Amino acid sequence: MAKKQAVSFKLNGKPVDVLVEPRELLIHSLREKLQHTGPHIGCETSHCGACTVDVDGMSVKSCTMLTVQCQDAELLTIEGFEQGGALHALQEGFTQEHGLQCGYCTPGMITRAYRLLKEIPSPTEEEIRYWMAGNLCRCTGYQNIVKAVQYAAKKLSSARA
Repeated sequence: MAKKQAVSFKLNGKPVDVLVEPRELLIHSLREKLQHTGPHIGCETSHCGACTVDVDGMSVKSCTMLTVQCQDAELLTIEGFEQGGALHALQEGFTQEHGLQCGYCTPGMITRAYRLLKEIPSPTEEEIRYWMAGNLCRCTGYQNIVKAVQYAAKKLSSARA
C-alpha cells in the first residue's frame, strides 16, 4: 500500500488539510473525506460533468484529477456559491428558469456556468451551449439551462453597473 500524503488547499475560501492515497481522485476526497457532496459521481470517465469543480480558475472534472495535484490550489464547489444566506445569481437563475429537474447534474452545471460567466460576462446563446457541452443532463433538454445562465448573466451585469 502506498504511503498517504498530506495535501493542503483552500476549499470554498477555507484552508483544508486532507490525508490521501497518492492515486486518490479529487471527487472521492471531496465527498468522502471533506463531506462536500455537491459534486456528484456520475460516469467516472469525465463524460458527464456532474463532478465539475473550479480549481485555480479552471473548470475541472474532479473524477479525472488526483487530490495531490491540488496542493496549494483554490477550489470552489457548489457549496461555496451561497454567501451570507443569499443564493448566487446562477443558483437563483436555475430556480427561476426551471433549469433543473432531478438536480443530479445541477451542481456541475452551475459550477461550469460560473467559470463561463467569469470568462465571458455576457455570453451569447451559442457561447453558453458551447461552454456547457461537457456537462450532460438527462432531464431538461437544456433550453432552461441556457435561460438560467442568461438570467444570471443579466443579474450579475446589472450588479456590476
